[in-house]
Amino acid sequence: MGQTHIRALAGSSTVRIVAAAEPYEATANKLRENGLAVYPTVSAMLAAGDVDGVLVAAPTDQHLALVDEIASAGLPILCEKPCGLSAAQAREAGDIASERGVLLQVAYWRRFVPALQDLRGRIATGGMGTLHFTMCAQWDEAPPAMQFRAHSGGIFVDMGVHEIDQIRWLTGQEVAHVTVSTFPTVEDPDAVGDVDSAQALLTLADGSAAVMSLGRFHPGGDLVSAEVYGSRDHVRVAVLQPSDGEGRQLEALRRQAEAFARWAMGGSPEGATIEDAAAALDVAQQLLDAAGLSVFGQNW
Repeated sequence: MGQTHIRALAGSSTVRIVAAAEPYEATANKLRENGLAVYPTVSAMLAAGDVDGVLVAAPTDQHLALVDEIASAGLPILCEKPCGLSAAQAREAGDIASERGVLLQVAYWRRFVPALQDLRGRIATGGMGTLHFTMCAQWDEAPPAMQFRAHSGGIFVDMGVHEIDQIRWLTGQEVAHVTVSTFPTVEDPDAVGDVDSAQALLTLADGSAAVMSLGRFHPGGDLVSAEVYGSRDHVRVAVLQPSDGEGRQLEALRRQAEAFARWAMGGSPEGATIEDAAAALDVAQQLLDAAGLSVFGQNW
């Protein structure tokens, strides 16, 4: 994901990546070829100075510790979602940032997709009429490697938080109740305790319904979509589809980083807050509980 951010920000006139912390030498060499100063640890990168803010794109189970370390250096932080494996970790990260007087934004990049921003605006102003049903889907091309999966928290903490945040952000509603159906097996025998697909029905606070569909098998490329049914209109947004490549995601990542930079320079916050991150993780935990699962890779 860090390398995806680098591609996204290559054309930005506002944000420039100048350094990276990368412990794997093969990846570090590729980054050096792009003209970046590369350090084996975050501590070394921070000690070298010459950075105005830090983007955290490390595995999820490292988010809290990295927020702590970077906040101690007094730098604003844009942390990849979900900012911890649990709502408690996210809230602790928020407390650390607040105590040390640094800004902390969580990188839910879909909030910066123009078509989704337009849809949210129509919902908020009544243009969709009464909202009846929201559908958000994310199907990856293939399951991730165990090296990633073991540090990600599993399908609900890794993937599901995107859909949860998107539903909350689009509708302006909190989740009141969840019902879950998961496929009982995984293709990778080492991933016992996680699942490869899951569908959830969410009842929102206003009584409307939302469905989130998660899966790890969409041959040809990643698929992300959002669909809203209102009494006045129906809108479907193809956020990502294989035929379009990663262009929409790269644009949204660039817009997100530039919004974060504006906030760091004294502007207003535009992205997801730590409260948003904790709320998404709260619902993810409800989904785990309903499915009889634990945060994958953790000894709870």
